[in-house]
Amino acid sequence: MYFRATIDTTLMKVHFIAIGGSAMHNLALALHRKGYEVSGSDDEIFEPALSRLKTAGILPENTGWFPGKINDGIDAIILGMHAREDNPELQKAREIGLKIFSYPEYLYEQSKDKQRIVIGGSHGKTTITAIILHVMRSLNIETDYMVGAQLEGFDVMVKTTDTAKYMVIEGDEYLTSPIDRRPKFHVYKPDIGVISGIAWDHINVFPTFENYVDQFRIFAEMIPENGSLVYCAEDKIVTDVSRSKNIKAGIISYKAPDYYIKDGTSIIKYNDHEYPMLVFGHHNMLNIEAARSVLELIGVRPDDFYSSVASFKGAAKRLELISSIGKTNIYKDFAHSPSKLKATIEAVKGQFPDRKLIACMELHTFSSLNTSFLEQYEGSMDNADTAIVYYNRHALDLKKLPYFETSVVADAFKRQDLIVFNETTGLLEFLLGRNYKNTNLLIMSSGNFDGLDLKKLSEVING
Repeated sequence: MYFRATIDTTLMKVHFIAIGGSAMHNLALALHRKGYEVSGSDDEIFEPALSRLKTAGILPENTGWFPGKINDGIDAIILGMHAREDNPELQKAREIGLKIFSYPEYLYEQSKDKQRIVIGGSHGKTTITAIILHVMRSLNIETDYMVGAQLEGFDVMVKTTDTAKYMVIEGDEYLTSPIDRRPKFHVYKPDIGVISGIAWDHINVFPTFENYVDQFRIFAEMIPENGSLVYCAEDKIVTDVSRSKNIKAGIISYKAPDYYIKDGTSIIKYNDHEYPMLVFGHHNMLNIEAARSVLELIGVRPDDFYSSVASFKGAAKRLELISSIGKTNIYKDFAHSPSKLKATIEAVKGQFPDRKLIACMELHTFSSLNTSFLEQYEGSMDNADTAIVYYNRHALDLKKLPYFETSVVADAFKRQDLIVFNETTGLLEFLLGRNYKNTNLLIMSSGNFDGLDLKKLSEVING
């Protein structure tokens, strides 16, 4: 274990070990804007982190680890997940007794005097967080935040100030740091906590479903007596967790609002008013209600909420519209787990029932590329007219997993007409060879299909 300490928020000099990560570089930018002196290191920094850090003047001069950067003039070390426990800068920081924080710990220290709203769940947490932030911004409610996607109207994914009363945090259940195996959302100590859904993931960390569910139970039981747990009543597992006798907080359930679909638009009905939404899908209606339930706890009226959320366009890579010509829409989505896959496909098919749907997903995460987990995907793509799965040997090699044949994937999904590719050339040829008349294309992955250019693909498809 490493030295955990509280932080004096007047401290001004911080060093990031693994500054190039998505969350890490955003926190670095946030602290830089706050007036902190920020430095950092990483062995690789890619876009957009590279350009953003460079523009701010805090991009490391060279990639790599440099123990010489570590000295007793640094007030705090912030350690990212990308760093290993034997990182030379981390070792030096330990040797000279510096205060070392994981990314979540430092966020907590920045927000410990605020009301923390933590959004947890296997799916939906990014969108729920984004909706809350969108509405708070629309209603001029100042808040600090951390969200795991780029949002329209927000130039950074992390904000921390000395004045905001609230801190809205997307609560990931993955590990806190390489040397702290607590789930991130436990570290944030929520005053208001949300559980949007529970579907087994991260099997490299939580080897059994029961172990995974326990993390959400612990999260719910952490919320203090004067706090609130908001949970999805349409999810049986979440409902069971929320009935734990050890939960001290007040409990609030939510279900999808009263809504209908007309001409490709989802319309929410509330108090004799109708509110057309820009986002769609039953899962997004649930996300909207989760956000409404949270904001009602801090005084936002439902009619003000629905009026504000009507202009929400969605978070990046969450059912993001790439192009639309005639009756052909092309979407990309972050979906990769079985539950997300199923919900996203159902959303597009339900919104456009008169169109065919070609759905293509990439096996990219450790869980999805593990043959012992693949059977969880059974039935997840059944609602697509054409279902395609892609994976590649490089991803398996990076995760040190054994190679498997395409037939293993087909057997796991239990769909006889499933089309499986393990190289991009064949996938691209297939997609370009389809007839897209009255047909939508849905591309789903937390990766990038080994460099497949979706924008160029959409341009070719649309002629």
